Amino acid sequence: MKTLNQPLRTPEQSKSEEFEQTKRRIHSKLVDKLDLSRIGDMKGDVLRREIRLVVEHLCDAENTLLNRGERDRLIEEVLDETFGLGPLEFLLKDSSISDILINGPKNIYVERRGRLEKTEVEFRDNTHLMQIIDRIVSRVGRRVDETCPMVDARLEDGSRVNAIIPPLALDGAAVSIRRFGSNPLKLEDLLNYKAFTPEMVMLLEGCIKARLNMIICGGTGSGKTTLLNTLSSFIQNDQRIVTIEDAAELQLQQDHVVRLETRPANIEGRGAISATDLVKNALRMRPERIIIGECRGGETLDMLQAMNTGHDGSLTTIHANNPRDGMARLETMVMMAGYDLPIKAIRQQISSAVNLIVQASRLQGGPRRVTHITEVVGMEQETVVMQDIYRFVQGGIDENSRAFGHFECTGVRPTFMQRLESAGVRLPASAFRQRVIMQA
Repeated sequence: MKTLNQPLRTPEQSKSEEFEQTKRRIHSKLVDKLDLSRIGDMKGDVLRREIRLVVEHLCDAENTLLNRGERDRLIEEVLDETFGLGPLEFLLKDSSISDILINGPKNIYVERRGRLEKTEVEFRDNTHLMQIIDRIVSRVGRRVDETCPMVDARLEDGSRVNAIIPPLALDGAAVSIRRFGSNPLKLEDLLNYKAFTPEMVMLLEGCIKARLNMIICGGTGSGKTTLLNTLSSFIQNDQRIVTIEDAAELQLQQDHVVRLETRPANIEGRGAISATDLVKNALRMRPERIIIGECRGGETLDMLQAMNTGHDGSLTTIHANNPRDGMARLETMVMMAGYDLPIKAIRQQISSAVNLIVQASRLQGGPRRVTHITEVVGMEQETVVMQDIYRFVQGGIDENSRAFGHFECTGVRPTFMQRLESAGVRLPASAFRQRVIMQA
């Protein structure tokens, strides 16, 4: 008997529950009908087509009254549950979504054009969400369970996935998906979005071709990886490149690329392969350039030594709010390698290895800008000397709560111009004339 204070279900809620129950019944029947021996011999498209016919037959056998649109939606969702990532497939097909944030089975948020919004997409329960997480991580040879409740993985398109499950996540499993997209942003796209100016691109392209060592700094979501991908497109096609990442997401277009990925420890706590191990191994692989997706710890020392020992033109990213903070963070990460080095020696190593710092920032309202292109000049006593070549100056916030400002050239001519000219890179003198370049 219903109590007086029990809320009445609306017709829409009743229909939604009936739809979900029908979907679960058909999915259960489908699993019982699948011939696993035949499935193993079929390719993806053929298999999906065959399974669709089975699902359509099961739908016809159901007594539930469904219109054509509901029937097609039911078939697609059953197929997504069988082959894809369930409710996430609907969001992953939307190219305007840049981030998917799952806070338990019933609260799913997405970011579009720099703004967060809640979606109507839901998982049935935490068990359903855990099944999808297991499907994601198992595809890249990772695992997630009570003994290893945190995991980094990637989707087939390179999108980065982080998952943390109970008991560490108190309100159900939490998943963060940083979309990379099947069509990553190219140089033209970033210019159209005013992430930087053509003058800045000319300088960066010249620095890549002249094999200057470069570090990309920025906060979370500032576009460091996108920028790294874009800048790597300037690397000549005949060079051997070794990439090192925790979750492979770089999409280099060159022919001669060797991709390495770290490995976490197994269930016994053994077998972990760190970025430090991979950097040391990469040095034995005759690389011409080494690209580390992100420096987070002791591998920074090995990266700096590689930059100083014949692997010019190497690239990496770090988390930092501005170029000076980036220098300080490099020092801290070198200390994490466990060697008792004096601070002056660390700074000499950094100033000798790093030629250029590119600062990426995500401003209020969502716009991403390259806010500094800064040259590392050298050492004066115990201080690393740096000078801005280009920078973005924020002017304020517009009526849509989006930051605006302008790019300017500081008038400083880089000290590495001789290296650029030796590499056949000619930049006009006007490229470094002090002025406001562009409003953005």
